[in-house]
Amino acid sequence: MSWLVLFIAGLFEIAWAIGLEYSDGLSEPVPTVGTVIALIISMVLLAKAVQDLPIGTAYAVWTGIGAVGTALLGIVLFDEPATSARLLFISVIIFGIVGLHLVSGSH
Repeated sequence: MSWLVLFIAGLFEIAWAIGLEYSDGLSEPVPTVGTVIALIISMVLLAKAVQDLPIGTAYAVWTGIGAVGTALLGIVLFDEPATSARLLFISVIIFGIVGLHLVSGSH
């Protein structure tokens, strides 16, 4: 269950990171509120997950999910470059997340 909570926390990390772009430096009220709400939810869920998972593993997976999701959405939503090298390194992060999950115990 902690891994699912951590995954959802990572999704909310993506939401607040993308929200930063839409909030225009936190100057647009509606996107700013959504960004702050997503940030709070992400942190609360991360805190819940680390009650059962090692903090180093949980934090690395949480940031990895956020980095991968934000980078991919940056490509889709904001026309950021989708070069072969960039996609290769994003896939390295994915392999790291999966690897941490495979080698980590639940406490």
